Amino acid sequence: MKLSNRHCLVVRLAALTFAAGLPVLPVTDARDANAAEASRPNIVFAIADDWGWPHAGAYGDAVVKTPTFDRLAREGALFHHAYVSSPSCTPSRGAALTGQWHWRLEGAGNLWSVFPDKFATYPELLRAAGYQVGVSGKGWGPGRTETPGRELAGKRFGSFQAFLSQRQKDKPFCFWLGSSDPHRPYQKGSGAAAGMDLDRVHLFDCFPDCKEVRGDVADYYFEVQRFDRLVGAALASLEAIGELGNTLVLMTGDNGMPFPRCKSNIYDTGTRMPLAVRWPGHVKAGRTVDDFVSFTDFAPTLLEVAGVEPHPRMTGRSLVGVFRSKKSGRVDPARDFVLTGKERHCPAQEAPDMGGYPCRAIRTHEYLYIRNFRPDRWPAGTPDYRKAAWSGAWYADCDNSPTKTYMIDNRQKDEKHKRLYELAFGKRPAEELYDLAKDPQQLDNVAADSQYAEVRRKLAERLTAQLEATGDPRVVGGGEEFDLYPYLGGAPKYPGPTN
Repeated sequence: MKLSNRHCLVVRLAALTFAAGLPVLPVTDARDANAAEASRPNIVFAIADDWGWPHAGAYGDAVVKTPTFDRLAREGALFHHAYVSSPSCTPSRGAALTGQWHWRLEGAGNLWSVFPDKFATYPELLRAAGYQVGVSGKGWGPGRTETPGRELAGKRFGSFQAFLSQRQKDKPFCFWLGSSDPHRPYQKGSGAAAGMDLDRVHLFDCFPDCKEVRGDVADYYFEVQRFDRLVGAALASLEAIGELGNTLVLMTGDNGMPFPRCKSNIYDTGTRMPLAVRWPGHVKAGRTVDDFVSFTDFAPTLLEVAGVEPHPRMTGRSLVGVFRSKKSGRVDPARDFVLTGKERHCPAQEAPDMGGYPCRAIRTHEYLYIRNFRPDRWPAGTPDYRKAAWSGAWYADCDNSPTKTYMIDNRQKDEKHKRLYELAFGKRPAEELYDLAKDPQQLDNVAADSQYAEVRRKLAERLTAQLEATGDPRVVGGGEEFDLYPYLGGAPKYPGPTN
């Protein structure tokens, strides 16, 4: 008998489920089964689109209003060093769902890709273990699954409230609460119109300080606030049905803000995420945690809290021990570094090169070390849209925006503008090293400074060892395949002359 593609996928997922050692609830005694279900918490994973650290009131931002995030931090734990695997939507979300570094996900390590059937996700494993699983808003993607219709994050609902209205009250649930905020485009002037004081807007040092940029950041803040309200409505719904006390809530973003040298870059401006976790009775209220957390850690964590063994392919490490600790600051000594990286975001190079900008990094509390595997390529995409591999693409690894346009149009204005343009759009050397005590914003590369030679060598060796241990094709061989996987999306187009 020939099986359909969907039936073949079910068989493969069943095999993955068996390999993961998922528990089977006894069915001979309904009371025992119900007791087992009641002991497992509900899970809500709330994830924004392009919301980066430190843009929340809990981190000290004086302008953006995030009462829901601040509440979760106040009633749970606030994490200061949470990092995506890759600062790009598709691979970031894929790493969170699978518990694996994006470089292990084949084509799904790229933006706008195909998700292979061979990789299991934590919602699928939880569903196999008896959880009700759902998603609203932006889930995995953009891209498509190898088997059409596969539900990587759960069955789709129009809202969290719609999901709650049909749930079985005697079973725990796991919900992916997604949003397209604060992804571009923005309504220009929306932040100022909402009453934000542009003079108080927080700017990274890699941005020029001008009205255009401050207004653009305020517009981004406006959509961050909208996402915060979405999560606030979900908490209110949980409170209304008496389930908030039995629900683990995590709130974060999928990559840095969509601005130059942020999203699609492996500096903190692109990879460091807000993260607050509330789990009454398990996460002590008011804690702050300085341990490094990777998005690959979410899947094994959520499986453990549900009483499910992590899938053997997962490279992430469960955070349950950190959650349950009473300590603030540094909790687990082994969490003293994190890895990040990037493959193809958009096809942003000059024709016929359809490749990305492959790079990897190791981040400790003291240093950020970056290895750029193709320094001959443009990290933000070719400046010449007429030569772009993707017709008309214009600095395609950086979203079109007032900030992007201002920085390009004013790159010759003075030395400061020229330097900021080069930091965002210029080519980079094979190695970068930043001394975070002296340069927390990661603007002064000291990799070629003899004073840092030993630090650079040790970090390079440590990074290589980690990449080899996790089978990174860029180190063990086959990395060129990332440039050959199909690309299913578009790229920012040249907007035309601005003057």
